[in-house]
Amino acid sequence: MYRISVIALSMMLAGCLSLDPDYQRPAAPVPATWPGQNPDGSAPAVLSNWQQVMGDSRLKTVVARALASNRDLRKAISDIEQAKALYGEERASLFPTLNAGLTSTRSRTTDAGVTGSAEASGSVSSFEIDLFGHNRSLSRAAKETWLASEFTAQNTRLTLIAETATAWVTLAADNSNLQLAQETMISAGKTLEITKRRQAAGVADGTDMNEAMTVYQSARASVASYQTLVAQDRNALTLLAGESLPDSLLPGPLDKLNDNAITLVPAGVSSSLLLRRPDVQEAEHSLKSANADIGAARANFFPTLSLTSSAGVASGSLSSLFSHGANVWSFAPSLSLPLFAGGTNVAALKYAEAEKQGLIAAYEKAIQSGFKDVADALARRATLSEQMDAQREYVAAAQRSLDLSLHGYQAGSGDYLTVLTNQRTLWSAQLELIALQQTDYDNRITLWQSLGGGS
Repeated sequence: MYRISVIALSMMLAGCLSLDPDYQRPAAPVPATWPGQNPDGSAPAVLSNWQQVMGDSRLKTVVARALASNRDLRKAISDIEQAKALYGEERASLFPTLNAGLTSTRSRTTDAGVTGSAEASGSVSSFEIDLFGHNRSLSRAAKETWLASEFTAQNTRLTLIAETATAWVTLAADNSNLQLAQETMISAGKTLEITKRRQAAGVADGTDMNEAMTVYQSARASVASYQTLVAQDRNALTLLAGESLPDSLLPGPLDKLNDNAITLVPAGVSSSLLLRRPDVQEAEHSLKSANADIGAARANFFPTLSLTSSAGVASGSLSSLFSHGANVWSFAPSLSLPLFAGGTNVAALKYAEAEKQGLIAAYEKAIQSGFKDVADALARRATLSEQMDAQREYVAAAQRSLDLSLHGYQAGSGDYLTVLTNQRTLWSAQLELIALQQTDYDNRITLWQSLGGGS
C-alpha cells in the first residue's frame, strides 16, 4: 500500500502548476480582402485538393510520382520523426522511472559457516516532482516544435507540387518555342531559296541574299538553343519527380494543353485563407513553442523537489524471500532552492521573452508575405486575359503583314527589307504569345500555392 501511495502522490503532484504565459494568436496584420476583391466563400472547397487543380491526367501522374519519390520531401518527413522522438523524450520526464531489483548474497566464515541474504525491491529514481510546471513547459515546447516540423514538411510538399507543375509547364512552353523556331527556320529557308532564284535572275542584289541568310541562320541557332532547353527542362522535371519519366507523361507544345490543365482559383476569396498556409502554421507553432519556453524559464526561479524512494522485502535467504521476508522501504525527498546563479535564470527568461517577440514578428511577416503573394498574383490575373487577347490579334496582324510583303516581293513590287522586318516582327510576337500562355498557367499555380494549396 505504501508503494502505491508514493507513486500516486508523485503522479498527482506532477505538473500541478504552469507558468506559461496565456497564449493569444496575434491578429493578422492584413486587410480582410485583397485589392479589388470581395469574398464570397466559394473558394475553400476548390482549394482542398491538388488533384482538383491539376486537371491534366499526365500532370497528375507526374506530381503523384514526385510526392512518392522526391528526396527533399523524404528528408522533411525524416525531420518530423526526429522532432516527434525528441518530444517523446521530453514527455518521459513527466513520469517517474520505476526500477525493479532482486539481489542475493552468500558468504562463508570459519565461525558462522555459510550465511546469506536476499532483497527484492521497486524504486523511483530521482524523480523531479514538477511543482511549477518546468518539465511540462519543456514538453509543450517540444510538442510545438514537432508540430512545426510537420507543417514544414507540408510546406515542402506544397512547394514540390507547385514546382513540379511549373517545371511541366516550362517544358511545354519550350516545346512550343522549339516548334516555332523550327517552323521559322523552314519558312526562312524557303525565303532564302526565293532570294537565291531572284539573285540568279538578276532582280535581287547581294544585300537581300545576306539578309535572308541572316534570318535563316538565326532561326537555326534558335532551334539548337531550344533543343538544349527542352533537354534541361526534362532533367529538371526528372529531379523533382525523383525518377525517370516516360515520354507519355510529358507535355507537347503549350497550345495543345486544355484550358483546364490547371484550374483557375475562383475570385472572391477571403484573406483568412492565409492562416491555412503551411508556412504560417509552422510560424505559429514555433511561436507556441517559444511561449512554453518562457514558462520553463520562469519555473527556474522556484524550488525543485526531487524524490528517490524504494520499497520491497528482504529475507535471510532467497528461498523465504516472498513467504517470510520483512518489509523494507526508503523515502528520500530533496528540496533545492535557487539562491544565486550569477544571473543565469534572469538571462534565460529575457532570452525566451525576446525570442517570443521575434517569432511574433516572424508569424506576422509570414502572413504579410502570403498576402503580397496573392495580391501580386491577382493583380497579374486582372490584366492577363486582355493582354493575351491583344497579343493573339497582334500575331494575326503580323502574319498578314508578312504574307502581303512576301507576295509583293515575289511579284517584284516590294523590297526585301519589308519582308525581313515583318518576318522578325512575327517571330517576336509569336514568342511573346507563348510567354504569356506560360505566364497564364504559372499564375494559376502561384495563386493556388499562395492561398495555401491543398493536401
